[in-house]
Amino acid sequence: MSSYQDLLAQREELEKQIEEAKAKELVRIINDIKQKMSDYGLTIADLGCGRSKIVKPGRPRSGVAPKYRDPVSGSTWSGRGKPPKWIAGRDRDKYLIQQ
Repeated sequence: MSSYQDLLAQREELEKQIEEAKAKELVRIINDIKQKMSDYGLTIADLGCGRSKIVKPGRPRSGVAPKYRDPVSGSTWSGRGKPPKWIAGRDRDKYLIQQ
């Protein structure tokens, strides 16, 4: 029966062989994919790998009405999330939008 240390050494050697085999196969597979993309005129977007925004089904969300307005630029803020620079650290009562 093999000792614990022998088995660990065998595992390490197998993991090394696995990584080498994977690296060799990846080069071949990537070249094959590139060739097929070239042959058929495909792009990354055609494969659906782009960074398109996926819309999940659910209840429709409406925007939150602005609560504060910057008198200089006219920018607004709902009061949710990180405050913009024009209101951060200041008295927010001065910027309230009158209803």
